Amino acid sequence: MVHIAEREVQLPDAVISKLIKLAAEDKSVVSLGPGEPDMSAPQPIVEFTKQFADKCNHYSAPGGRKELKEAIIKKLKKENKITAHPDNIIVTCGSQEALLLATACTCDVAEQVIIPNPSFLGYLPMFELFDAFPVPLQLHESNDWNIDPDDLRKLIDPKKTKAIMINTPSNPTGNVLSKKLLEEIATIARDFNLYIFSDEAYERIVYNKPHISIGSLNGMEKYTVSFYTFSKSYAMCGYRVGYAVGPKLLIDAMTKTHIYTTLCAPTLSQMVAAKALTIDDKYIESMRREYDKRRKVIVKRLNDIGLATVNPHGAFYTFSNIKHITDDSFKFAFHLLQEAKVAVVPGKEFGSYGEGYIRCSYATALPKIETALERMEKFVKKYKK
Repeated sequence: MVHIAEREVQLPDAVISKLIKLAAEDKSVVSLGPGEPDMSAPQPIVEFTKQFADKCNHYSAPGGRKELKEAIIKKLKKENKITAHPDNIIVTCGSQEALLLATACTCDVAEQVIIPNPSFLGYLPMFELFDAFPVPLQLHESNDWNIDPDDLRKLIDPKKTKAIMINTPSNPTGNVLSKKLLEEIATIARDFNLYIFSDEAYERIVYNKPHISIGSLNGMEKYTVSFYTFSKSYAMCGYRVGYAVGPKLLIDAMTKTHIYTTLCAPTLSQMVAAKALTIDDKYIESMRREYDKRRKVIVKRLNDIGLATVNPHGAFYTFSNIKHITDDSFKFAFHLLQEAKVAVVPGKEFGSYGEGYIRCSYATALPKIETALERMEKFVKKYKK
């Protein structure tokens, strides 16, 4: 009889994949589901891809190509205020692989990682895959989805806790952590000698509040592993390239383990990524402005419809309260898809404390967003009866 490992069997099936499949099969559906830019990669990136297409038939070094690391070092210093050296950096197949490698190299069986809840749906199963023990840190809508430092301290087990996961700007809430709050989290990490896993995938997609890297704070280079990707800011999802910056000891361990996962990020993608870091900021700013325009429309309309939505300060998602309608976010999302032909993601996908909410992505053209909102308004009025 064929055997499947228990750790895999126990992984949850992501509802989002089922909803996306249904949405893809029905062309009348307007999808506010995927967390993927709908815009094309900037034209210079397309041209770089053509330029390097016949020069990438060899493996790259497991830690990343020299020219890309050099470009990343300049970027980190300029944009993130982080001083790094080549041996502080590993280039991976997207930032998700970097997170996976960091987990493999820091957490033994039953050791704990504190995870904000709700948070990105990939965190929880990833830690469980390595038999680590994820500890949920409840976030509250009434606190603008911010981390409460007092709540965080209470969850730490001095013997078992190894890392604190943060995500700013956040998926799914759009929250951006302030410098003051990051300083409080940094103090906790130093007090308990813990790693901070800082997922900063949406670093360039912010509105009204600046993005600050916790790794830039005084003394935090010893405690912080920061994760970045080219998928969001550069609309390079399919290139599958990201990177992490952190203490040399951990980056060395991650690089060693990388040989036994994917060996290296795609050579073509790394060559293009190095050039992407040199393109004019106008391309990224143009995308950010378009997201901001959509954000203002969707937040106002969702609140007008009666789906209370905290104004997101980053990323391209809204996280709306449906508790006055139902406590079952999957049931709501499924009926919305079937009856109104609009795809959203149930809040429960992002953790137990996400139940009673839905996530909408505004990485979708504005006319489609407006169509979706019209359908949602009619659906909500009917659903409430």
